[in-house]
Amino acid sequence: GGRGRLLAVATGEGRRGLDDALRSVDLRGVVGGSRTADQTAGKPHPLMLQELMAEFGVPPERLLMIGDTTHDLQMALNAGCASVGVSYGAHEPDAFHELKPLFVAHSVAQLHGWLLEEA
Repeated sequence: GGRGRLLAVATGEGRRGLDDALRSVDLRGVVGGSRTADQTAGKPHPLMLQELMAEFGVPPERLLMIGDTTHDLQMALNAGCASVGVSYGAHEPDAFHELKPLFVAHSVAQLHGWLLEEA
């Protein structure tokens, strides 16, 4: 991506579900790598992120997990990575604070603005 960024997906979805989703929104060429729950340890175990970091040679301090669940943010903590929460997804964001996200975005536009400024 722009400015040397790589987009990867770590999901509780299965491989077939992720591939179908990426195909349906035509993101197959945008996502550089992915791990699914049927390939590796499930969230909040850090293995998905550890495998992606190893695959792309990215240290924990260069990885930002963007997630919509407490499991996502806990996985980032467990992997030694920073996180950003999004409140418009699967979980109510009330429990996000204790998991120390750098930011909680309440819209796609707010997330985009934060990423342009900070990431």
